[in-house]
Amino acid sequence: MDSTAHPTSLASAPADALLDALDPDQREVALALRGPVCVLAGAGTGKTRAITHRIAYGVRTGVYSPTTVLAVTFTARAAGEMRTRLRELGVAGVQARTFHAAALRQMAYFWPQVVGGAPPRILEHKAPVVAEAARRVGISVDRIAIRDLSSEIEWSKVSMVTAEDYVHAASSIGREPVAGYDHKTVARLITAYEDTKTERSVIDFEDVLLMLGDMLASHPNVAGEVRRQYKHFVVDEYQDVSPLQQFVLDQWLGGRDELCVVGDPSQTIYSFTGATPHHLLTFSRTYPKAHVVRLVRDYRSTPQVVDLANKLLAHKGRRSGPSAPLELVAQRPAGPPVSYTAYDDDETETAGVAQRIGRLIDAGTPASEIAVLYRTNAQSAGFEAALADAGIGYLVRGGERFFQRKEVRDAILLLRGAARSADPLVPMPETVRDVLMSAGWAHEAPAARGAARERWESLQAVVALADDVAALALEGTPATVAGFVAELDERAASQHAPTVAGVTLASLHAAKGLEWDAVFLVGMSEGLMPISLADTDAAVAEERRLLYVGITRAREHLEISYGRSRNPGGRASRKRTRFLDGLWPQDPEEPRPRRAGRSSVRQPLEGAHDQALFDELREWRRGVAAETDKPAFTVLVDQTLADIAESRPRSVADLARVNGIGPAKIDRYGATILEIVGRAPAS
Repeated sequence: MDSTAHPTSLASAPADALLDALDPDQREVALALRGPVCVLAGAGTGKTRAITHRIAYGVRTGVYSPTTVLAVTFTARAAGEMRTRLRELGVAGVQARTFHAAALRQMAYFWPQVVGGAPPRILEHKAPVVAEAARRVGISVDRIAIRDLSSEIEWSKVSMVTAEDYVHAASSIGREPVAGYDHKTVARLITAYEDTKTERSVIDFEDVLLMLGDMLASHPNVAGEVRRQYKHFVVDEYQDVSPLQQFVLDQWLGGRDELCVVGDPSQTIYSFTGATPHHLLTFSRTYPKAHVVRLVRDYRSTPQVVDLANKLLAHKGRRSGPSAPLELVAQRPAGPPVSYTAYDDDETETAGVAQRIGRLIDAGTPASEIAVLYRTNAQSAGFEAALADAGIGYLVRGGERFFQRKEVRDAILLLRGAARSADPLVPMPETVRDVLMSAGWAHEAPAARGAARERWESLQAVVALADDVAALALEGTPATVAGFVAELDERAASQHAPTVAGVTLASLHAAKGLEWDAVFLVGMSEGLMPISLADTDAAVAEERRLLYVGITRAREHLEISYGRSRNPGGRASRKRTRFLDGLWPQDPEEPRPRRAGRSSVRQPLEGAHDQALFDELREWRRGVAAETDKPAFTVLVDQTLADIAESRPRSVADLARVNGIGPAKIDRYGATILEIVGRAPAS
């Protein structure tokens, strides 16, 4: 059955027609109208469809009055989607809101009778108050430290950890120091932050939940009024609930069990913000009579994508119980195989991905249905440049464009000033490094997590670009700082996305809850996936879940890649992520038996390439590998040879457009490859 059928026609249909539109598992959810219900819903299994049909069926059959239902989720977009679907199903009056929106509405309503007067103003940004608190406790902070400390204050509040308990709580779970400050200093800062807020008569967003929870817990009349209003609760993305949100939910319930929760432990990726799957995993212990339903039919992704997602989570064997990963069952027809590419370097990867995106667009995939997903926002720069060079529009989600980031703008400003007095005898990259050290760059990446690391990575990208520009300078005309600034200005001007829908560039965290026809997972090497800061088993496990989220964003096309080195011609020291051990086909990093001559087994390769030309290119590569005593894949991988055999390049410019062959390989092998192609008969 098609579980994605549009529900508009159901608005006036009989109640039972709502059930006919569901698969057996979704129907089980819709029929479980009373008592505690736990829906374990895998990616792409139609969880929103199931819970909105449950609410609509409950209203249509008279079990619920729509105004007594409160559905809460974690993003305004998800809440809006839920309201839209309920309207399409002919149900009006149900409250579907984020936790904060629902709490703010209730707090504002009860504030005059509980406290008196108007509610206090809510801080739009914590930064000014955090800066004032830092001044009071005598610590020096910059913009990045303020941002990291603000995040830590949020974590302590949603975790219901007070300043008095912070040192013990942070130490007991091994929480790393923030922005270089020890736990005691952060605890003092939290106290000063709360004092400053009180003096300014303002509250923050976490206070909204804290104050409402306290109102409900301390004032029986207020709690009674809320509980008379709302009798049935639905919580989406329950694996991401924080202790503070659970506290508010408990006050809403008041000991009742009319609760339906929906979540997937395998998509828990926000523990650093205070989110925890604990309440989802222990739901059946909290409510021994809970009705548990598993949604495993995946309507989003092809069997090829689903198979990879399942294998990624099955690395330790199938487990039992609520923490066991759901094994998805694909419902879509077969699609193209998952593509794996180990590029020579980052530059080749960005160019190769842009080329692949161009081919998809030419074949009919809308740019808005394509996404490039990476682990850190700093990785976006190269893909922004490559897409801009290819004339492909893009949008950056979940982070500023590279050249709009404050640290990058500040770096360019400093370099522009340095260009006027730069010593022409000092190599340009060395001058750039000296200048950027005053902006926070250092030779080694900071150990601190969060924004400080992101800032360093942005500045490191500028440093790397300086090296690249210097390396490409013509002999006898060394690169200058002024020339480098001009290069930065030109790149910044050309990388603004058109005001039309384009390819999405996003971090894996920002991609949660979204989906595209085609997804490129890039930079999938050790140190980025898992991130180098993931130094505990729990942190590494969360990184694996983050990769799972990335994989399951793809409907049809999924391409996974990384660069073996940072710069063209650099040492190929990077290794692809450990998470794909045993899953990456023809993996050169896994020992395989050596055979004389050509392998008798070939993996299918993309493209309608000329087989005779492909064989001749493989024979040439075998000879090069034998002469240099290196594995054949280090010359060129099979897919690149297949692309050459398909496109039959006639010039260096044509060859440069082939996926997987960068400037260094062109310099070394380009003339020979063009000669081989040139003498090959037309197919």
